[in-house]
Amino acid sequence: MKIGEFNELTLLRFTSVGAYLEDEQENDVLLPNKYLTNEMELDDKINVFIYRDSEDRVVATTEIPKIEMNGFAYLKVTAVNHFGAFADWGLEKELMIPFKEQYLKLEEGNYYLMHLGLDEKTDRVYGSTKVNRYLQECTEDFDEEAEVELMVCERTDLGTKVIVNGKYSGLVFKNDVSKRLRRGQKIIGYVVKVREDGKIDIRLDKSGGEKILSSADKLLEILRADGEILLTDKSDPDLVREVVGMSKKTFKQAIGKLYRERVISLDEGKITFLK
Repeated sequence: MKIGEFNELTLLRFTSVGAYLEDEQENDVLLPNKYLTNEMELDDKINVFIYRDSEDRVVATTEIPKIEMNGFAYLKVTAVNHFGAFADWGLEKELMIPFKEQYLKLEEGNYYLMHLGLDEKTDRVYGSTKVNRYLQECTEDFDEEAEVELMVCERTDLGTKVIVNGKYSGLVFKNDVSKRLRRGQKIIGYVVKVREDGKIDIRLDKSGGEKILSSADKLLEILRADGEILLTDKSDPDLVREVVGMSKKTFKQAIGKLYRERVISLDEGKITFLK
């Protein structure tokens, strides 16, 4: 059985404390009564998460953790003591973050980006805020504008850091941030290039004509509903993102297309839809 992961096991027998589940090597594990349902029967295949409880026993649960093995997630620290810090990861026993796995002093009540690992010596899962050591250098040969899965991380002076496909470090440059982002958010992005250091430059929208057409249609829809927008091509980029959900560059391209088609007028301090 794989600790810290989901395992598909067979329901072997019922007891007074719960049901025992078995893997293909005939190892068994307890699924406590509180996780049993009336629909469960002998020989059923059940997908459960395996971890160690507060008494260090290997147990199964049907609860879904907020983070999986070798994954990343923002978790809330619930307690700090002389053993380390503890975070809520969606299971009954909280996740321990040892002091050696803390890149800074963790404070109760705050959220931190964490990685879930397994200590092979003790067979115990642990959390780590030293996430950079667990991110891989990208050696994949991505096509330009290949679609990838992103998890949003912290903002920097250059832009917003992201984790790409659950394992690579990426960056969305400030000028390419076309929507409001929040830490931990899962979104789709597009590869610009893989840098020599193994990190990836990411764009949130497809580039070129397809992107301009999509953005122009979105802007036109807003104008049809409201009649006008109190923005211009000189408006603050943050205000543009807040009002229409586009980067300043994309916004200006969309304005140019609609203006050339004579469906908008550019007035002082506003854009007006020409009915």
